[in-house]
Amino acid sequence: MNDKDHVQGVAGLKKVDLKVHSIVFMIFCLVAAGAFGIEEMIPASGPGITLIMLIVFPFIWALPISNMVAEMGSLLPHEGGVYVWSKEALGEFWGFQAGWWNTVSIYVTNAIYVALVVGYLGKFVPMSEGQAMIVKVGMVLVFTIINLLGLREVSWVSTALSIIVLFAFAFVTVVGFVNWNQNPFDPVIAEGLTPLEGIGGCIAICIWMYCGYECISTLAGEVKQPQRIPKALLIAMPLIALTYVLPTMAGLASVGEWDSWGTAGDQVVGYSDVLTQFIAPGAGVAFLVVAIIAQCSIFNTYLASGSRGFFVLADDNLFPKVLKKVGKNRGVPYIGVISISAVTMFLVQFDFTTLVMTEVVFILALYLLMSVTTLVLRKKVPADQREGLYVIRGGKFGLYFCTMLPIVISVIAFLINGVDYLLAGLLGMASGPVAYVFFKRFIGGLTVNDPEKYPINKKTKLAPRDLPRISIYSLLSGIFALAGSFFMRWYEGDWGPEYYLEEYEEGFLSNFDGMIQGLQAGGIAAIAFAVLLYFISRKIDR
Repeated sequence: MNDKDHVQGVAGLKKVDLKVHSIVFMIFCLVAAGAFGIEEMIPASGPGITLIMLIVFPFIWALPISNMVAEMGSLLPHEGGVYVWSKEALGEFWGFQAGWWNTVSIYVTNAIYVALVVGYLGKFVPMSEGQAMIVKVGMVLVFTIINLLGLREVSWVSTALSIIVLFAFAFVTVVGFVNWNQNPFDPVIAEGLTPLEGIGGCIAICIWMYCGYECISTLAGEVKQPQRIPKALLIAMPLIALTYVLPTMAGLASVGEWDSWGTAGDQVVGYSDVLTQFIAPGAGVAFLVVAIIAQCSIFNTYLASGSRGFFVLADDNLFPKVLKKVGKNRGVPYIGVISISAVTMFLVQFDFTTLVMTEVVFILALYLLMSVTTLVLRKKVPADQREGLYVIRGGKFGLYFCTMLPIVISVIAFLINGVDYLLAGLLGMASGPVAYVFFKRFIGGLTVNDPEKYPINKKTKLAPRDLPRISIYSLLSGIFALAGSFFMRWYEGDWGPEYYLEEYEEGFLSNFDGMIQGLQAGGIAAIAFAVLLYFISRKIDR
């Protein structure tokens, strides 16, 4: 594969010479910036299962994903990352799905970090709703300005804030281990939960804690030496895992009170309590300041990554051209930065768990597609033709290990999060094909730039064979919805009706049986639509 054949246009973006350590810290911010958020896992499932999940997931989730990102990013180091990879491997339709799901997830996740800042600040500075909103607006404005200055400035801020966060968590780890007085794994699972329910209670947050490696690839077109990104990925992955496991174990072993851990409220327990209890109250307050710094560092880097997602789609005429505008002096897609900031201000009204669950839906869909993309690209360009590029180690075993595990885990996570999130997830994922058809028909897509290489079907105004692709998507979604409905009836049938009625009180989501029936009806409708679309495509989409 000749790299010149696959250059992703960057339309005025400024190239920046980022060192490996700068990229490591940016990845650290995109994925972690500390263990904040893990506090919600502990009371939901139990301290033991939380630690086990944190220890196991680097090997079965983070390692495969970071390796896939490193391999594909080394082969195609272009602006847009996962969108470019999927487009090259599977065509325009599936490329759009990857770009859409990835970017929408970032738009959602940015609000999480603003919400966490207010939650941590509220632990020692009581705020009214109006004061909390002022803090949110101020945070968004500050980091919007930094992002408008350029990627170099974003990396400087990320590096400085990451170093502060790493030192703070190292201090918590040392203090916690020195004051070890109880078994951090006890109890393994919270009382009243089965092992499967215990995993289901925290798997979404655990996946969220270990996702984000692909986001650095979105910026590859602005890095002068993009082959530094794969190196940085392999350094950042174990660093992030240690930042999660060690402080959490130290906190549970010293402070305990696992059923009181959390991120919001003035009575919850967290990492700061290790320093408050064993050092001094002032040390705990200082750590809460670090918690705020950590969320700011993540927000800062996600603004950069997310603002490039729709920019690249716009560059390929798959999104409104206004998102393609770049500042002449700074070389920054300023409309993209401002748009993600505006969406963040709308989404901050939702709670932490709702935002995480919504974002994870798109992330899981993305990782399913990314695994398939990795396999297709490896077939197109075998390992022995990639001299000097990063390749997943371990031959075919390593390749299938890194691609199959994310598929299995994503499917399991979809099913055991709950029938409400399975239903919402399938609807959320369907936004991708709908958006593609709309933008392809009314803006034109790749055909606009190169009609010979990317012809269009005059009857459908889509790319050739797009109808069969949409049919396959609909068929798979329908089968998954039907299978999921039977699984959910078995998995949640004993307690689901009472739980959802108590959780939502009224409306469709409060009706467990109604949601199951909705999944079944939607699954049958999706399969029927897939079959109908397939036969239509045989006549008009050859």
